[in-house]
Amino acid sequence: MCAGVVVGGVAMATREPDPVDVLFLEDFTPGRVFELGSVSLTEAEIVAFGLQFDPQPFHVDAAAARSSPFGGLIASGWHTCGVLMRLWVDAVLSGSAALGSPGVDEVRWLRPVRPGDVLTGRAEVVESRPSARRPGRGTAVVRLTLVDREGETVLAMVGRGLFARRQSPAAHEEEASGPA
Repeated sequence: MCAGVVVGGVAMATREPDPVDVLFLEDFTPGRVFELGSVSLTEAEIVAFGLQFDPQPFHVDAAAARSSPFGGLIASGWHTCGVLMRLWVDAVLSGSAALGSPGVDEVRWLRPVRPGDVLTGRAEVVESRPSARRPGRGTAVVRLTLVDREGETVLAMVGRGLFARRQSPAAHEEEASGPA
């Protein structure tokens, strides 16, 4: 079932996961790729985010931005991180057994994002392993990227996510040994 939410004047789709389709740790296999969808940023969105969270002249003032090294208004890198996170949540996390994240290992802003740029997100699982201490969950390492319409990467991140396992190893052992 899809539901809508408006973020910064932009309608974003969210979905309630069907329990049959929920993604567990076992579904985050190395090499698996998730296409996250696309979004476009307007000048108003870039300025609004900049004014609230990163008020540097090249994020909030088009005239001042023209004299900057970027030659025009650009989105804050933190804004692009938020956009990528929203795409990741809508496309994958909202339909998963996600338990949070211990953090991001790497963030790289590779190219400026300008008003009107269409950004497309992608996630690739790099590593996935069950927890040695907590058998009901594990960690997936994921490389997340945003590319512009020319296919150039504007943002690259590597983060870790905690996910519940479909069944704990103890449940697997009980099934294999049969009834007591």
